[in-house]
Amino acid sequence: MNDILQAVEAGASADEWSAVPVPESYRALTIRKDEVGLFEGMTTEEKDPRASLHVDTVPVPELGPGEALVAVMASSINYNTVWSSLFEPMPTFEFLERYGRTSALAARHDLPYHVLGSDLAGVVLRVGPGVSRWRAGDRVVAHCLSVELEDPAGHDDSMLDPEQRIWGFETNFGGLAEIALVKANQLMPKPEHLSWEEAASPGLVHSTAYRQLVSRNGANLTQGDRVLIWGACGGLGSYATQLALNGGATPVCVVSSPEKARICRDLGAELVIDRSAEDFRFWLDDNTPNRKEWRRFGSCIRDLTGGEDPEIVFEHPGRETFAASVYVARRGGTVVTCASTSGYDHYFDNRHLWMHLKRIVGSHFANYQEAWRANELVRQGRSHPTLSATYPLDEAPAAVREMQLNLHHGKLGILCLAERAGLGVRDPEMRARHADRLDLFRTRAPA
Repeated sequence: MNDILQAVEAGASADEWSAVPVPESYRALTIRKDEVGLFEGMTTEEKDPRASLHVDTVPVPELGPGEALVAVMASSINYNTVWSSLFEPMPTFEFLERYGRTSALAARHDLPYHVLGSDLAGVVLRVGPGVSRWRAGDRVVAHCLSVELEDPAGHDDSMLDPEQRIWGFETNFGGLAEIALVKANQLMPKPEHLSWEEAASPGLVHSTAYRQLVSRNGANLTQGDRVLIWGACGGLGSYATQLALNGGATPVCVVSSPEKARICRDLGAELVIDRSAEDFRFWLDDNTPNRKEWRRFGSCIRDLTGGEDPEIVFEHPGRETFAASVYVARRGGTVVTCASTSGYDHYFDNRHLWMHLKRIVGSHFANYQEAWRANELVRQGRSHPTLSATYPLDEAPAAVREMQLNLHHGKLGILCLAERAGLGVRDPEMRARHADRLDLFRTRAPA
């Protein structure tokens, strides 16, 4: 790995990169197939990802056509790594087995270990046959859509391709590692005013929020819309808040602490609801919704908006909040949903949907154009990383635990090959113009 680090530091040319040897193995955050039963009999709350996650040394995978090997300088934690580490809602090895049956090349992914991670910032190390847009030495970030595009269904919107998968979750060789294997059409230019760990943090959540909120495939946000954003200081919601403000909308930010409320206001949001202060309880018990609390929540929103309900509800907590989201959306409004981090089994009162002509729109990650546009907003300094803390790769299991317990806000970065935080900046002038926003989410010194 020293040769790679020296080439990065020297800004080696493509020809010089071709002389940098590809190592035989690398360090990566993994789960192991023989530990799938580790948490058997435990509730979700009792499961601790630090028991199932390992930093292992694994072989570098074979490079195939249309692919790239990337030297990963930094990555970040997403909630899909929490799910993988808990083997919920199903072990991700089932994804790898299913993928492995599709072709001889895909069979590489079906292994007794799973390298996790759906974000990266780094340098292209090698490209496979058929790759012409990218070359060794390019400084890149990667979005997490892995898609075959052999089915006509994917050519209008690649998220509709039956063979689309989330890299590092439904495929192997993810970004929480020193080297990653990606399809070349996952690559995008690195924002050069950002450090490696900052550049690695927006990918999955920013692109997801862009499709969910801005794209015609999602809520198709317009100027003047009022947008209710759950978890508005979290990894996904913090980007939705920025996108709403960029698009001339009015975010109504729902957060879980006074500190998170302060950060939303510092982002420019004026309407904030602190759930910890209001103590909303949308369920009387596990099976009985609390309709009175839906009404109280709706009244709280209207008190902030001057009596108006939100045109869009940006919904991702899932079971805990979904019924309230459907209830509070404006007549003819849209509830756009993904993730369901509090549970997939949703309840809502359909009378509030059909009688008030509301829509529920499912949204899943983003296609390449949506991800590229989201990345361009970061490169232009119009959307900013929401990185709050950075860990070395060896401490990635602790970062996953922090996300599982919702002890974080914004994103949690992981240093892979980068020796320390703050490296990788090539446009210090632009960085200086956005320094206040780049520091907004930091709560402790980088690791």
